[in-house]
Amino acid sequence: MTTTSGSPTDVARDDRTPRSRVTGAPRGRLDRPDAMAHTIDVSGLVDAEGGYVDRAIFTDQALYQQELRRVFAPSWLFLAHADQFHKPGDFFTTYMGEDPVIVTLDKNRNLRAYLNSCRHRGARVCRADSGQTRNFTCTYHGWSYDLEGTLVSVPNRSGYPETFSVADWGLVEVPHIATYRGLVFGTWNPTPAPLTEALGGMTWYMDAMLDHDDEGTEAVGGVHKWVLDGNWKLSAEQFATDWYHVNMSHASALMVMSPTGKKPKDEIVHRSGRQYVDPHGHGAGFPVHARNRFDARTVHEHVDYAALRERLGDARVEGPLTTGHATVFPNFSYMPVNGSIRIWHPKGPDKMEVWAWTIVDKSWPDEVKEAQRLYNLRTFGPSGIFEQDDGENWSEVQAISHGFITNGVPLNYQMGLDSEREDGLHPGRTSELYSDAAGRSFYRRWQTLMSTPAWHEGSQSPETVSQTMEES
Repeated sequence: MTTTSGSPTDVARDDRTPRSRVTGAPRGRLDRPDAMAHTIDVSGLVDAEGGYVDRAIFTDQALYQQELRRVFAPSWLFLAHADQFHKPGDFFTTYMGEDPVIVTLDKNRNLRAYLNSCRHRGARVCRADSGQTRNFTCTYHGWSYDLEGTLVSVPNRSGYPETFSVADWGLVEVPHIATYRGLVFGTWNPTPAPLTEALGGMTWYMDAMLDHDDEGTEAVGGVHKWVLDGNWKLSAEQFATDWYHVNMSHASALMVMSPTGKKPKDEIVHRSGRQYVDPHGHGAGFPVHARNRFDARTVHEHVDYAALRERLGDARVEGPLTTGHATVFPNFSYMPVNGSIRIWHPKGPDKMEVWAWTIVDKSWPDEVKEAQRLYNLRTFGPSGIFEQDDGENWSEVQAISHGFITNGVPLNYQMGLDSEREDGLHPGRTSELYSDAAGRSFYRRWQTLMSTPAWHEGSQSPETVSQTMEES
């Protein structure tokens, strides 16, 4: 991938020829049977128009395997924040679905991503979470790869036949990487729609968090990781659509944060707002109020709301700028009020791993950045007073969903049914703050992808897949 300057944050879209070694490497007589990729018809598992969801989508192992190849493999997935890469050799290891990947800055300062698996026996070639290196070397047999993914060292090279070529056995590269305002995304799809096209109308809402000034954002405090029992869709869906749970699930947290220590004011409990419903499955919910503000006092007192109104407009400052929640389909979520961004890594149908960052405006003074970091930890860190409530809910739902009778009882997503409209203030179609509209859209997109053969299945061209998604 090439950039327009020396900074990885300037990457807009990868438009070079895909450098995928997945299909180009020698395969000998290998020919995997089609029956190993059994496809399930999911048309009867989601009724987005009626507002019903079959609980099997959270528990079935075969459906989960289909998700990995049809939802995660073709989609743009969040990888890292560009602020994590400053010098050639800086790297960060993460996952795309359940595939481990290394994201790194190569010698020409281009962001690259590789499957974190040695081509010899398959062990990871990088076992550190992050750092700086010149080469990625497998600790099993010593095969070593440079920052461009090329195999550069093979112990006992003379023991291989003359037909062996190191050029054939480099790291498998993620063919496309792109960034949006410092957020780094990648996809295995060899011919994807541009990232900005995939994000669609969601960018207007994302900019309320990411585009406060020309300096952009940076990540502070490292990456926090924790494991939860629960299907990844439960958390991704909630962040797209669910303000409804706040007053019940977070009652104790709201009480702790109340100035009186008893209960929050009625105007806090009975918020009004909007919920953005994106046809690509993204969603964002946010209260709307002329005096919406950042919760951390130090942050609030520093922020120039007048300047933000001039840059972003009144609608964004009074809506998605501060208190709200959002998901970029399939599994990236964020909350502007505390600078939290997170990825819900799937770990089977019953488990997820949460990775969370705190991002702040680069232009903020150090004490303001620190105040935001601490506020995020107290509220939505691994032991945050809100985060613990959410994890308990998802684990509770998952714990009982395997029961024979329980699993067959449909779930209700009818709140705000048919309420989506153009409200004249917020771009795209929106619903009420208390609504399941974005959740229905989330599962409609899931259903479309699960029903559409991906590029690696060879049944449809990328153009046909794109057209199918638009029509749905």
